[in-house]
Amino acid sequence: MDTKTLVIGAGGQIGKELVNELCKIHGSSKIVAADIKAEENLDCDFEILDVLDTKRLVEIIKKHNVKEIYHLAALLSATAEQYPQKGWELNMNGLLSVLELMREKVIDKMFWPSSIAVFGPNTPKQNTPQYTVMEPSTVYGISKQAGERWCEYYHTRYGVDVRSIRYPGLIGWQSAPGGGTTDYAVHIFHEAIKNKKYECFLKEDTTLPMMYMSDALKATIGLMQASPDKVKIRSSYNLAGVSFSPKDIAAEIKKHIPEFTITYKPDYRQPIADSWPQSIDDTQARKDWGWKHQYDLSSMTKDMLQHIGGVK
Repeated sequence: MDTKTLVIGAGGQIGKELVNELCKIHGSSKIVAADIKAEENLDCDFEILDVLDTKRLVEIIKKHNVKEIYHLAALLSATAEQYPQKGWELNMNGLLSVLELMREKVIDKMFWPSSIAVFGPNTPKQNTPQYTVMEPSTVYGISKQAGERWCEYYHTRYGVDVRSIRYPGLIGWQSAPGGGTTDYAVHIFHEAIKNKKYECFLKEDTTLPMMYMSDALKATIGLMQASPDKVKIRSSYNLAGVSFSPKDIAAEIKKHIPEFTITYKPDYRQPIADSWPQSIDDTQARKDWGWKHQYDLSSMTKDMLQHIGGVK
């Protein structure tokens, strides 16, 4: 029986696009998608899964002969701040259950996403290095930092093949925002096309590291395809694409939709954004496994507007 790859959290912002991309690369018969509620428009097998239900997870693994997992299930930054205990439980225990299955040799390889949320207000904001002060100030960031430590521990102690990236804010056109602090950079495109205006929940000059989804998928799959000897970091790799502020992206959108206007009404997400870096140094990822981003602000904006609303 052929081995398969399981994507947990397949209904999320990254999950949907990752499943489609993996199906293109490996064929739909080799991919299994799972989430807590049913998802449509996926070409592969789908299973309902609460990631905290380890018994159900093992059933799915055995049923499909799964040997590789992309573990994306999580409560994102802004949502986790509203439900701290739930955020910690889902983000932490979901990871630990899969790490245990890896220790027991049930699973051979796992991708688990970390985030720039691991960094905190005392982290250097410009060109944030791979190794630096962290001190995250959100539940999401705390859970991701703890997760990095667990991943490295299980690799060092038990030799498990776990791989991770610290995602910046991700922007894609195929799915709706999922409760993250950087989600304005997705919502703004939909509002620009639909209403020609947008009220932003961050200040105009809040610069954050971002990445187009195409690049994020390329990095994720690229890291998983790298030979184990090239994966030098088993906590999580810094990853960079392009840094910009709401004012920057609004100006870029206006080049395509001149009548577009933006206003600002910072809310509870502003302090979260203020605690994060403005740009990331990802030299290690580029050196170790050949990472290289493709999209800048201009090319990303053009592609987003074209896909969402047919705007040239």
